[in-house]
Amino acid sequence: MKTIKTYFTFGCIIMVLGTFVSCKKYLDITPDNLGTLDYAFRNRNEAENYLYSCYAYLQRMNDVASNPGFTTSSELIYSNTLDNYQGFNRTGFNLLRGTQTAANPGLNAWDGSEGSYSLWRSIRICNIMLENIDKPIDLSAAEKRRWIAETKFLKAYYHYVLFKMYGPIPLVKTNLAINSSTDEVRVKRAPVDETVDYIVSLLDEAIPNLPATITSQATELGRITSIIALSVKADVLATAASPLFNGNPDYISFKDKDGVSLFPAAFDAQKWKKAADAAKAAITAAETQGIKLYTFQSPTTVGKLSDSLKRELDVQNAVTEKWELNSEIIWASNPEFNYQGFSTPRLTAKSAVNNFSNPSTFSAPISTQELFYTVNGVPISEDKTWDYAGRNTIKTGDYASRYYIQQGYETIKGHFARESRFYADIAFDGGIWFGNGRNNQDDPSNPLYYVSARGAGFAAPSDNIRLNITGYWPKKLVSYASVYDDGFQASPFRLPLIRLAGLYLLYAEALNEVNGPTTEVFTYIDKVRQRAGLQGVQASWTNFSRNPNKFNTKDGLRQIIHQERRIELCFEGQSGWDLRRWKELQAVLTAPIQGWSINNPDAINYYRPNTQFIPVFGLKDYLWPIRSYDLVVNPNLVQNPYW
Repeated sequence: MKTIKTYFTFGCIIMVLGTFVSCKKYLDITPDNLGTLDYAFRNRNEAENYLYSCYAYLQRMNDVASNPGFTTSSELIYSNTLDNYQGFNRTGFNLLRGTQTAANPGLNAWDGSEGSYSLWRSIRICNIMLENIDKPIDLSAAEKRRWIAETKFLKAYYHYVLFKMYGPIPLVKTNLAINSSTDEVRVKRAPVDETVDYIVSLLDEAIPNLPATITSQATELGRITSIIALSVKADVLATAASPLFNGNPDYISFKDKDGVSLFPAAFDAQKWKKAADAAKAAITAAETQGIKLYTFQSPTTVGKLSDSLKRELDVQNAVTEKWELNSEIIWASNPEFNYQGFSTPRLTAKSAVNNFSNPSTFSAPISTQELFYTVNGVPISEDKTWDYAGRNTIKTGDYASRYYIQQGYETIKGHFARESRFYADIAFDGGIWFGNGRNNQDDPSNPLYYVSARGAGFAAPSDNIRLNITGYWPKKLVSYASVYDDGFQASPFRLPLIRLAGLYLLYAEALNEVNGPTTEVFTYIDKVRQRAGLQGVQASWTNFSRNPNKFNTKDGLRQIIHQERRIELCFEGQSGWDLRRWKELQAVLTAPIQGWSINNPDAINYYRPNTQFIPVFGLKDYLWPIRSYDLVVNPNLVQNPYW
């Protein structure tokens, strides 16, 4: 999307129009202060500036520290003793430590506090855009239709994010007048089904007037397309069909003050059919426009690649390839992902000396690495050929694993014979790191780097501030072309919000819920597995699993699909939302969050699980609390259950 910086008019539901904020990376407009709406919509150029102000929250949301799907998934944790590093806000990561209260909610998107931004403000801006779109006399009819569609999409999306966090929400279909009465501004929460229907209706209104692709990538990359809108519609409907919102017995008695039930009383199987149909429509539209699963095309800067390293880069670069070069991305974040330094271990002597330049503090727990399959494509606890009981015993890197693990280096057995996504996603003690300026696997003068996280190793703790507290780094969030040596030279990328692999798995999930195991369900799961170098589900489970018939039932295949999504979309800000809608996050967080004993230099002592904290997540935590003060200001609102 073109670089934009704007000063726009905003207000919350009951605020008077007239406050102005700067939204970095979105629009440039002059003068700095907008005096009136007539000025803001006096011509096409000024109206376009205001359109981009409607996009403003997207860049704030795409700071992963503010995304609950990223920070509350338990895929990554962040040190509780580390001060906010260079402005980094750890509020979201701390939610799993029990910091959430109704008096002061973390990542408070309702009010815009504690590391988040008010989405009601963003919705109000969208309504202002729609109310004034007829004013610019030099705006063509085609552009007007497109801008209205973009604004409706954004309005729907902001409602959707609030819905995922809070469940039933007020629907701000139009802005309230400045002279609205007290009763008029005391809005009520709409029931779940009404909320979903409204969000979907906005998307349906937007889709016909959105372009299928962005033709002018230099100036418009990041603006909404019909394929983005179709994909979000599928996500909305899958969320509405999932156990958290579809016949959830925990919320069956949740009503507003007028006695209106806010959650559906019974499970509705048709919701999964709607989700499946929407996902298939999005897939068809995407593939028609040439969107396909990404595979790495070696540039001249990369030497010969073994099949194993090629598969690893197929997976890693599906996330870190530049958007305009990535065949798989449907929608990606704006601005660029700026946490590569948080995700990179120190690999060189200079990087160890310059540890102040990047903290290396995004830490994956042991539970995250154990989520990934064996090389046979089944869970490590199910593979009858893999030593699950002995996974934490010491083993030395050998020739056969030389592209994944440093030869002659002591690590653990559990790091061997894993699937390619494990090696693409996670850096570990003894693990090979392709890139960082060394892109030739067979250059003896510049051998590939490996992570040395123990004792005097470059990646080992050098102080109590800039360190990885588990011994695992999210390698997937670092481009192989980035270099951490004398400072950090990043090869920039935009973190995907939606990519085709996720859409394939969403369709497979919905289709399984409708019809159970079918050939089409396996087809779409296996497309994703094939890119990772794995056999199909049926062959893998039949040949290697201790539960070879697992895929033959709807429940068994559901478990497989859920794990497949968690693996494929790991570290992309999706799993936290999935685990919530599936009502599985509470079960995931029953065990302590553990890493290795990182201050021990010897392998035998380093590889002892060390508890970082006991997660705090109960039934009430599936939905965010509305701040207690807001319930006093608006007595028509009711608090979410169990808060």
